[in-house]
Amino acid sequence: MTVLPLEGVTVLEFTHTVMGPSCGVVLGDLGADVIKVEPAPNGDHTRNLRGFASGFFCYFNRNKRGICLDLKSESGRTIALDLARNADVLIENFGPGTMDKLGMGWDAVHAANPKLIYCAMKGFLPGPYEHRPALDEIVQYMTGLAYMTGPPGQPLRAGSSVVDIMGGVMGVIGILAALRQRDKDGLGRKVTSSLYESCAFLVAQHMAGEAATGVKSPPMPARSGAWGIYETFATKNGEKLFIGITSDNHWRSFCNYFGCQQLLTDPRFLTNPERATNRNELRPYVTEIVARHDIDSLCKIMDEINIPFSPVRTPSDLFDDPQLNAHGRMMSVRMPHGGSANLPGTPICFDDEAPGLRLQPPLAGEHTDSILAALGYDAEKIAELRAAKSVR
Repeated sequence: MTVLPLEGVTVLEFTHTVMGPSCGVVLGDLGADVIKVEPAPNGDHTRNLRGFASGFFCYFNRNKRGICLDLKSESGRTIALDLARNADVLIENFGPGTMDKLGMGWDAVHAANPKLIYCAMKGFLPGPYEHRPALDEIVQYMTGLAYMTGPPGQPLRAGSSVVDIMGGVMGVIGILAALRQRDKDGLGRKVTSSLYESCAFLVAQHMAGEAATGVKSPPMPARSGAWGIYETFATKNGEKLFIGITSDNHWRSFCNYFGCQQLLTDPRFLTNPERATNRNELRPYVTEIVARHDIDSLCKIMDEINIPFSPVRTPSDLFDDPQLNAHGRMMSVRMPHGGSANLPGTPICFDDEAPGLRLQPPLAGEHTDSILAALGYDAEKIAELRAAKSVR
């Protein structure tokens, strides 16, 4: 895109792991100049995470510039405040009180730049829990999301950092609202998003269901389904296919295609509520039909008759997915080992065009010199700061 929506907005990012970086990467994808501030000399510890977290840094830090500062040094704090004076937004997701100790809390930064939007992403919003440390998985257990995800008696975290990302995106929403409000009154504001309340927002549909019915929500694997067919079935070659027959039109299409029109007049299956009530009687018919076909044939059939479906896929299947790769939306992102991988961007289009990749995830301190030069630091001063290990 030639002009991105947040072009001209400068964001100062003090974050690590997933929650904060996910907020920054969305702002960066939308065109903001995001300056990621990492601790000198080694940079964000997220760079060195292993196992399932080994891709966090490279995925959540594209479209950002990077500088390494020692905020425990006087000169490092001076640079940070200089950056804040020239920024529109500051985002941080460190533990309670950490930014205050580093001289970059709300009070100090607001005094330096009253127009700046300050977004603090925490474990909890203000209240009796706000002092606690929190993690994505912790709040999944606290809110009942883990209970709802696993089978009865086996609570299970969701298969992605859904709460971290939700909290980060909620931060983006708050920032955009505060920027819009600043257009009206010229004032900066403190915005807070959180893990716990974000996860409660996700689980609230089950709270509302319990309030509406008077029945406590069972875990999703044991739930009472709202649709007659909404599950996986074994195909001829043994692979599983999820099929969702969620409307009467779906049911008619299914029966007409597979030649089982007699089921359309069966009083047990006339409408979706009746199919849901009589699911145990309905399922064998669908099971037998699916078992006669291989998965590729069934995928083509389901697509042709417009019934929701999906094979059981893994993340590795997505690299070559034609939908994700359409119109160049996958981005070739630099990996820690020096190669690259095609990865999805922020799932938004403007006039059918995706924002795209402008900057690779920064190397530690990659843009320190240019960022300091823009603040008026000359080469000699930058060399002096680097020698003192105040910057990298």
